[in-house]
Amino acid sequence: MKVVFAGTPEFAAVALRALHEAGFEIPLVLTQPDRPAGRGMQLQASAVKQYALAHGMAVAQPLSLRMDAKDPQRAEEARAAHERLMALDYDVMVVAAYGLILPRSTLDIKPCINIHGSLLPRWRGAAPIHRAIETGDVETGVTIMGMEEGLDTGPMMLIERVAIEDSDTTGSLHDKLAALGGRMIVEALRKMEAGQLEAVSQPEEGVTYAAKIAKEEARLDFSLPAEVLWRRVRAFNPFPGAQGQVDGVTVKLWNAELAPGQGEPGQVLALDAQGIVVACGVGALRLLELQKPGGKRLAAQEFLKSFPLAGKVFS
Repeated sequence: MKVVFAGTPEFAAVALRALHEAGFEIPLVLTQPDRPAGRGMQLQASAVKQYALAHGMAVAQPLSLRMDAKDPQRAEEARAAHERLMALDYDVMVVAAYGLILPRSTLDIKPCINIHGSLLPRWRGAAPIHRAIETGDVETGVTIMGMEEGLDTGPMMLIERVAIEDSDTTGSLHDKLAALGGRMIVEALRKMEAGQLEAVSQPEEGVTYAAKIAKEEARLDFSLPAEVLWRRVRAFNPFPGAQGQVDGVTVKLWNAELAPGQGEPGQVLALDAQGIVVACGVGALRLLELQKPGGKRLAAQEFLKSFPLAGKVFS
């Protein structure tokens, strides 16, 4: 089969690698335009583009696929992309975390299959991994689905489950699901080639939406229960990084665990070999890894050498 691939971040690059290594011909890769990144804010190619170029694949980076876009440049790039797809010899488009909406005009050219990091219909939308951890789900997974105009509403073709461990962060769970998604999309396309890929509609019950993570969510409210904050620390690692403020200084909180203790919310209750115990609305949180502005991520004991917290209050 000839596969057009559309994706942008590392989650998608893992799937592209799996398809390439499985021997599928990939005549075109679509990915988002290069974005400024890093301290120097220099333009950086997406993980998908980097893999595609390293393996001799053609790459297109339209600003939009909507030919009716109000912005003339976006509309023109969409028309050019549409014409290219119409003229291209391919069998299926595989989409994974592309970041652009596929309009009906694109969906109608060839079948489109999406790799989605949740157990649909739970956590449709942009941030299913973050939200699953933040909410306290005990499991998640990957769904291979047919694409339609609705937000992750298409029929399900394959679905596999993964347990969410207490030690999981969005980073670690992302890696597990990315690897699973790569394996599953290869399986799905091989079944499609053999005429054995079946699709079932998503159930109407159990629909939830995973809204995009806003940077403002990173600020922890220590009046909330410790368990809620513990899940948020894990959910916001590596992005956007949970935060607390001490004497007006923003401190990133990368790793934590539940701890015994009670006091005024935000109050530092103890400094010990295990970490920094901070009171919450209910219970306490032991901070294990922290980072001050301009500094490195450090284990609690190392962090305390340059940032004393005895008697301090997180807000």
